[in-house]
Amino acid sequence: MASDSLNEMVRLPLAGLTVLDFSQFLAGPSAALRLADLGARVIKVERPDGGDASRSLYLALFHAINRGKQSLTADLKNADDLMRVKALIAQADVLIHNFRPGIMDRLGLGWDDVRAINTRLVYAGVSGYGPDGPWRDRPGQDLLVQSLSGIALLSGDGNGPPVPAGLSITDMMAGAQLVQGILALLVRRGVSGKGGRVDVSLIETAIDLQFEHLAVYLNRGGAMPARSAVGNANLYLAAPYGIYATADGHVALAMAPVDRLGALIGCPEMADFAADRWFAERDAIKAILRDHLKQRTSAHWLAILEPAGIWAAPVLDWPALTADPAFAALDAVQQVRSPDGATLRLTRCPIRVDGQILKNERAAPRLGADSDFIHSELAGAA
Repeated sequence: MASDSLNEMVRLPLAGLTVLDFSQFLAGPSAALRLADLGARVIKVERPDGGDASRSLYLALFHAINRGKQSLTADLKNADDLMRVKALIAQADVLIHNFRPGIMDRLGLGWDDVRAINTRLVYAGVSGYGPDGPWRDRPGQDLLVQSLSGIALLSGDGNGPPVPAGLSITDMMAGAQLVQGILALLVRRGVSGKGGRVDVSLIETAIDLQFEHLAVYLNRGGAMPARSAVGNANLYLAAPYGIYATADGHVALAMAPVDRLGALIGCPEMADFAADRWFAERDAIKAILRDHLKQRTSAHWLAILEPAGIWAAPVLDWPALTADPAFAALDAVQQVRSPDGATLRLTRCPIRVDGQILKNERAAPRLGADSDFIHSELAGAA
């Protein structure tokens, strides 16, 4: 569904709001992207000499993170450009940045500076490690944060090395946390008329991602809980929880009674384990499962397990996922046309508003593509 026809059917909830996106790479831009998906006008403020550093990455990656935005080039160390940016801030609703702590203050765009310009502004910042502490000036990068926070030691089998997530999870979740804070302050502004400041960091996001497991650890104390040596998937869940090889692929098994599972798949050895041993002897149980399940295909096992109500699923790669009718039913892909005329297939916003799927056919802008138009707007408003 094209964005114009969508707007005729449902007025997007953030329509009429202007967001200034000073951020680069993923965490900040992904937050601005979601606000754009929900109807906000997002102006990406970029350096004239190259813009957002992620412009040099794969074309589809940049468009996936920055589709639907406008681009204004500005040298924030140039007095004239800074004056125009401040004039834009005076009219904006939200400002997002992910500069290291202290840089926005040195540019004259810190919180105290901008709230003197616009008391209604919501000022949103992403950092790697927060404003204080010995890690304050470390590089705020996803893999480094996964490693520092303990996330990389949650995955992989117990006898193997740390395994980071294959996605930039702390970046993306920090962006999602930032959106929550921005929306909360916009709601508060609707009552008080005043803006506010919201800050998130990758490290605090990584800690929050682990809140279940850390809650157990902090209240029990002691050593790091052990990863399962076979099919590890969760530190605190008993067998059979994990992923297992089959004759032609892999299947995932979630929580299930071990004795009943053994009966269903014809593995009588599993009946030897009483329920109170399913965690303590999870590696022994999983090793039996591992050796048994690899004898037949994934389809064979799923045909037995799924009708019986056992929580099981095949492990799909992207070709298998996108070929499945369930993927088509989600209508999860949209087409956008880049400024150079290329047609790109990108994922859409996962939020539905008033029952409507949100799509936007506008790609990411060329660097500075909207500078003249935005400057003329400012001149007309002066």
